[in-house]
Amino acid sequence: MRTIHDRVPQQSTRDVLLIMLPGAMHKPEDIIRAGFIVALRERGLPVSVVVADAHDGYYLDRNVVERLTEDIVVPARKQGYRDIWLMGISLGGLGALMCARAHREHVQGVVVLAPYLGAPGTLHEVVRAGGLKMWQPGELAPTDDERHVLDWLRESGPQASLPPIHLGYGEQDRFISASVLLRECLPRYRVAAIPGGHDWPTWLALWQLLLDRGLFAQGFDAQQGS
Repeated sequence: MRTIHDRVPQQSTRDVLLIMLPGAMHKPEDIIRAGFIVALRERGLPVSVVVADAHDGYYLDRNVVERLTEDIVVPARKQGYRDIWLMGISLGGLGALMCARAHREHVQGVVVLAPYLGAPGTLHEVVRAGGLKMWQPGELAPTDDERHVLDWLRESGPQASLPPIHLGYGEQDRFISASVLLRECLPRYRVAAIPGGHDWPTWLALWQLLLDRGLFAQGFDAQQGS
């Protein structure tokens, strides 16, 4: 998998790596151009970044988790990174959650911005059931990655096997139903919603808001959850 690296410029006592995943039809360069790495550097956060070219083909071939793990996560562990975070936008949000579900032992936290969580028919089914906590998925096919992720979110809840998940979305996002379903499973302090649509200005503003709230601050989730 093609990647672009941006290592933290200063010495740090923490070894944190953030893997960024673009949305459908987007490239790593789009994330960089939009200012996501600049936002980290402006705040002096000790976080190195890998922007992955996890394009649509990896999802269609059902090997996005395998490639992220073998090409990025495992080598990062060997390089000494102790905390690995995943950040995904739109379809990249699904990829981040799929990877976290498959390899919880490697993932310290997840950030999803306007995540794609499934086809409209699947999401409508969950809504009709009363939300993820009420939804009964039945027997799942091994290849149904979207339903497996939704079932993982439903079964685990905020305190069990899930890593900390932080959600951001625009209140006028045309795909808002997925974010609303996920919001119900998360503590309030891990959710950010602002006016905006399914677009780069909204995603960057959400990213900046999450960073300013203390994302990547040592002990942040433990303090908020106490």
